[in-house]
Amino acid sequence: MSALPMVERDPSLPDRVTIYEVGPRDGLQNESGIAPVDVKVAFIEDLMAAGLPIVETTSFVHPRWVPQLADAAEVVDRLPLAGRVPLPVLVPNERGLDRALEAGVRHIAIFASATETFAERNLNSSVEGQFAMFEPVVRRALDAGVDVRAYVSMCFGDPWEGPVAPARVVGVGTRLLDLGATQLSIGDTIGVGTAAHVARLVSEFGDAGVPVDRLAMHFHDTYGQALANALAALRCGITTFDASAGGLGGCPYAESATGNLATEDLVWMLTGLGIEHGVDLAALVKASVKMARALGRESPSAVVRALS
Repeated sequence: MSALPMVERDPSLPDRVTIYEVGPRDGLQNESGIAPVDVKVAFIEDLMAAGLPIVETTSFVHPRWVPQLADAAEVVDRLPLAGRVPLPVLVPNERGLDRALEAGVRHIAIFASATETFAERNLNSSVEGQFAMFEPVVRRALDAGVDVRAYVSMCFGDPWEGPVAPARVVGVGTRLLDLGATQLSIGDTIGVGTAAHVARLVSEFGDAGVPVDRLAMHFHDTYGQALANALAALRCGITTFDASAGGLGGCPYAESATGNLATEDLVWMLTGLGIEHGVDLAALVKASVKMARALGRESPSAVVRALS
């Protein structure tokens, strides 16, 4: 089987896309087992070597909530934080920020919710209360010269509350940008989004004065819609996409959230569309196969299965 797709360039789409790799954090946090530090560090190094321009490495969350990432400080200590590839970490609060700053991290992400139920379950807060929690985190990070990205979860649907109005997502997102976040990652946490919904949400952000270059898309493939939604976002001008090598991950606080959009599947589609991304697909597949073996299971990525 061919290791590369046929290429047909669509001039209406962006020339280049940035892939924000989340496998080592968002992927591994949802595994039932705990990968050893050596395995995690090797995975991150393999992803960097494959050309991923950004690799989110871990989360400084309390080990009681995400035991899979309890070794965050040890993992970060072994990584080239001053290298050419940004290596962000997720921080849930000021204590997480303290740990990140102590470790020398230069890029962080915060994790907000568009819905009340998920905010209560995931953040022990309300939608309104989360901004008071994040304000000192963002301010202190920016004062320290650290870049801040903001995730917004449950942007398309919530397993407890049902469909989520785009206006609610835009309201949360614009407030996070006002706090000082440089980019919003719009999360389809349970994978219920569809192409027209994606286009409407991007359009409503535009109506609120948020340009597409401030937005990233974070899709899950629960209903097989992740690539279709990514293509819809491309047609809206989105140029940053979160993806997880091998399709690892989900969300530990939402049982209906299955794996993230697989990086390999996204790379295959982008390559076929003639869109530059800088990723060596063969090297990426090799990294994902190696990690899948370490976890004792097959990769859920269709491209990984096809090429390996």
